[in-house]
Amino acid sequence: MDKIIRIGTRESQLAVWQATTVQGLLAGNGNKAELVYIKSEGDTDLQTPLYEIGVQGIFTKALDIALLNNEIDIAVHSMKDVPTIMAKGLTQAAVLPRASYKDILVPRTNAAFLEDNSIAQFIATSSIRRKAQWLNKYPGTTLENLRGNVNTRLRKVAESNWHGAIFAAAGLERINLRPENAVDLDWMLPAPAQGAIVIACRLNDEAMLNACAPLNDNATAVCTAIERDFLRVLMGGCSTPISALAVVDGDKIIFRGNILSLDGQKKAEVTKTVSINDSNGLGRVAAEELLANGGESILAEIKK
Repeated sequence: MDKIIRIGTRESQLAVWQATTVQGLLAGNGNKAELVYIKSEGDTDLQTPLYEIGVQGIFTKALDIALLNNEIDIAVHSMKDVPTIMAKGLTQAAVLPRASYKDILVPRTNAAFLEDNSIAQFIATSSIRRKAQWLNKYPGTTLENLRGNVNTRLRKVAESNWHGAIFAAAGLERINLRPENAVDLDWMLPAPAQGAIVIACRLNDEAMLNACAPLNDNATAVCTAIERDFLRVLMGGCSTPISALAVVDGDKIIFRGNILSLDGQKKAEVTKTVSINDSNGLGRVAAEELLANGGESILAEIKK
């Protein structure tokens, strides 16, 4: 392709890493591309907790507008930031192979405090999902709000009196910032599509759809679609503690999802295992099962 593809990205180190990765992949297929930097509302308001802003797509809206205005040709996003229904006129062009889906704890010194229930814990995160799951396991915790890019958040942990903060493993690992003392939170279920990168383009842009198609990882696309369908049926966003994970295991897909009350005291969960060939609609089926088994009352309580 003779055209230079304009890749829209936020300015954070992680966002630029993601966009540069896509630029390299496109170049490997003979496409020239350049980065176009765009500020999002989520980058300019670093004080208000995400759950108080309450806007789905707070990190993607500015890029969506740039796409629709033909200022860029594709946009690169952390998939968990993308609303389950994309802006009218836009479509998913490709999903890259998923990195780690896990959440991790970055302790200020070490994680020994987790073994001592007599210590009053102070943990930082801006995610309402992480807060609810942490409170479910460690109900005595004081939770602090933490905003900013990963570099800023890591610095705040080092300078604070917190015991630690929760991060997405993929975000730190991609830019080689995962501290040696970080602990995998294997018991914490991730946000739907956590660890995946998605490329968006205009719905009718055949050139971009064709250029991005070779970058698509089918297993990741299938699993994240299931997780996002689950989220969509539950009408969740940044202000709802909903988690979901689908993984391919041989010829099967194993799905786990949950919803918790904001204080972590109530929890409804669902687990499903199906053949990959029968996985169409799995997210919706799992969400309906969850609603019927305690999820509906928790969701109603959150909406109040």
